[in-house]
Amino acid sequence: LKTLHAQIILRGFSGDSISVSKLISLCALSPFGEIEYADYVFDRIPHRNRHMYNTLIRASVNRETPSKALLLYRKMFFSGIFPNEFTFPFVLKACAFLKDYRLGVSVHLHALKLGFSRCHVCVQNGLINFYAACGEIDSSRRVFVLMDFRTLVSWNSMIGCFAKMGKFREAFSLFRNMIDEEEEGIEPDGRTFVSLLSASSRIPIAGVELGKYLHWYVLVHGVPIDVPLQNALLDMYSKCGHLRTAEAVFATAVDRDVISWNSMIGCYARNGYLEESLKLLDGMLSRRSVVVPDEATAITLLSACARLGDAVAGEEFRRCLFESGAFRPSVAAYNAAIDMYAKCGFPERAMDVFAAMPERDVVSWNTAVNAVAAHGSGSAAVDLFRRMEEEEETATTKPDAVTFNGLLSACCRSGLTETGRLLFRKMRDAYGIPYGIEHYSCMVDILGRGGFFEEALKLIGEMAMKPDAAVWGALLGGCRIHRNVPVTKVILKQLLEIEPASGGGVYVLIHNIFCESERWVDMQRTRRLIENLQVWKNAAVSSVQKPISHTFPEHPTTLNIISHLD
Repeated sequence: LKTLHAQIILRGFSGDSISVSKLISLCALSPFGEIEYADYVFDRIPHRNRHMYNTLIRASVNRETPSKALLLYRKMFFSGIFPNEFTFPFVLKACAFLKDYRLGVSVHLHALKLGFSRCHVCVQNGLINFYAACGEIDSSRRVFVLMDFRTLVSWNSMIGCFAKMGKFREAFSLFRNMIDEEEEGIEPDGRTFVSLLSASSRIPIAGVELGKYLHWYVLVHGVPIDVPLQNALLDMYSKCGHLRTAEAVFATAVDRDVISWNSMIGCYARNGYLEESLKLLDGMLSRRSVVVPDEATAITLLSACARLGDAVAGEEFRRCLFESGAFRPSVAAYNAAIDMYAKCGFPERAMDVFAAMPERDVVSWNTAVNAVAAHGSGSAAVDLFRRMEEEEETATTKPDAVTFNGLLSACCRSGLTETGRLLFRKMRDAYGIPYGIEHYSCMVDILGRGGFFEEALKLIGEMAMKPDAAVWGALLGGCRIHRNVPVTKVILKQLLEIEPASGGGVYVLIHNIFCESERWVDMQRTRRLIENLQVWKNAAVSSVQKPISHTFPEHPTTLNIISHLD
């Protein structure tokens, strides 16, 4: 490219806008180009044209530097060069990337003034995606409805917007309209079904039937199944629990990328087949020249082990991924490992992983705090927080609302009433973090367990928001410890006013407090109340890994169940 530039100069074409424009396009947009050199050429041209600006704006957006694209747009505007239908789609994409609603609206008005927003479909498609990115789905819908002519991109953009925003009914309704409007000659493609399958996987119960219908439509109408569509099918069947169908899709796949492998590995893991996940991971590692595990692989597997409480499988996955050299573990992958060990009952191992991390973010600290707090070590959690404060250097390690939620929970479990008070005040006064409902619940629980009922009730009365059932229910732990019947009656009255069907566990606890305090009349009333409200406490469960995860509640024949599993 530099040689080509030299030839342009030597042959006297440096003032020829067509030659220079083509050079900038080669530098900025070609796979072997250098956008920095394109900028160098652009900055040294005395007379720039619209094509040059459009090329650099497009290249900046493609390289995910939207601020640079918007700066070029402003320069273009102030230099007296008017944008055209090829300018606005990429400028709107930059606004969408930054979620800059005000600037995007001003760009829309500019396009409207120049007559591009009503007659050029590529500009209208850009507007649909911009408004959706900013959460303004109704504005996207208005642009779509007012379009005189719609392309496949228009339909896919609108369907994709509805799917991403959780408007599943609207997405499928639009799909029906799309296939019914035959006069437009538009047929859905792979991208259409990727959006719809993503929506199906998030719809409870009926989602799998919708997904099956979409799969049938793809096969019957001969829609080409490329890798993204294949992955969407895998993901849908996986999340809907249809393991065997997901296996069939994976087995018949011609090409598989890392997302394909992750979807199938995650499918096995989510359904408790950790041994199958490990076999598939070994197969993935053996094909390292073709596909390499990534952050999503690690997080999917470790999160599944955390949910199933299987530390043995979790350790095996961590060893395969972190020590095999298959990929460089990210901060998020380390965080998943810490969380897995903590939830499997190994806080010391979790802290070993935390100590070995080359770098940490606030999630790392929060996960470590929760790891030690969950196992009753409130003092260790507070010490960890002090270390966090000492090492606080960037915004990524600054304590947040989640940090204090973990700390207050730790103080509650360990009976650190005064420390809890100090941290609660510090959260607002030192860090300016507003209290959430979960922070109030923790603090009320701390005060109740410490026997400070008047202070707890005063705090509830001073809350910035209306206390919910969780806040009042948090005080019941202290009432049971101290057998405080009067406050228990206050809580019962509040629960019946706020949220009568707040959960059977709360009413069972109130019933037990009355029973332990020998308030038989109140106990009988509470029992009748539970029956009338038809609320029941969720049964506790245990799980055994043999060879997949078997979960079952406590039962008189537990020993027989275990013997059968063995």
